[in-house]
Amino acid sequence: MTTVRHTDGLEISLADGRVINADAGDPAGDVNVLSHAHGDHLYDNAPSSIICSELTAALAGVRRDEAPPTPSSNPDVTLLNAGHIPGSRAALITNERADDKEPVRILYTGDISTRNRFYLDGFDPVSADILIIEATYGSPEFVFPPQADLEAEIVDWFEDTADQPAICMGYSLGRAQEIQRLASRAGRTRLLVSDAIADINETIESHIEVEFEASRYTDTTELVPGDVLVLPAQTNHLSFVDSIRDSTDALKAGFSGWAIDSSYKYQGDYDDIFILSDHCDHSELLDVVNAADPQQVYVTHGSTTEFASYLTKNTSYEAQSLEQNQKTLGDY
Repeated sequence: MTTVRHTDGLEISLADGRVINADAGDPAGDVNVLSHAHGDHLYDNAPSSIICSELTAALAGVRRDEAPPTPSSNPDVTLLNAGHIPGSRAALITNERADDKEPVRILYTGDISTRNRFYLDGFDPVSADILIIEATYGSPEFVFPPQADLEAEIVDWFEDTADQPAICMGYSLGRAQEIQRLASRAGRTRLLVSDAIADINETIESHIEVEFEASRYTDTTELVPGDVLVLPAQTNHLSFVDSIRDSTDALKAGFSGWAIDSSYKYQGDYDDIFILSDHCDHSELLDVVNAADPQQVYVTHGSTTEFASYLTKNTSYEAQSLEQNQKTLGDY
């Protein structure tokens, strides 16, 4: 029997007795998988061996300010492009049966996006007996407009507001790089980023063919009209951001999938907000489930109960949230 627990990351116990840990803070499995280098998936204590992409390993080293782990491999684990952020991977785990039947295929998505955008190819789902899927935007109200329309709206805003500096808030890894690309597309005169974002830029540039052409912002940098300053989202409410905004008459903008809700603007004290997401929306998550066509769906990360309930009520798939401790995946 194969079981899974959502405790410290995902813990998948295979029928042969091996344990696979995915995205655990303190990975201790026989096999350890890291889907990507965002903080809510990244380890606190690096294991001796971990399966991940080369870029994710490099980014993990930058984000943990230590030597990057050496990526390993396992014949029963196949990494698939997840389309979420640079280096992100889903994991297809093949578990041999005790009988002569075909091996069980377990697909753990990590965080995913099926949309092609910027320098990223979208996630292409594969068939699976068991699907463990993220649900950041698993509630039905989260359906995003087409990616090209979202990008065009942001480029237009950069062009229309070029007579003022812009302070743009986004996650250091993923969103921040996308904002830089859109600002460059709009012809903004100078791109400035925090040290944390600059370090991530350099790591990505060393692994894939992309250039961000941004300079590091310092205490002595004078923000002038035409400038775009990209800062980590977690710094949004810090006093130095307000000080820059007040002294330069800069516009402050927020970029997130959560911007589909107008309250996001007021919660972040933004002048403008834009939908820009590195995740699947609700309808795209449904497309992934249908493409994988699993016997069982388990939902993790985000609106787990909402998405599992939606699948149970509106589709033929059996679905269950992994918010609670151990769940049996079935006798395979």
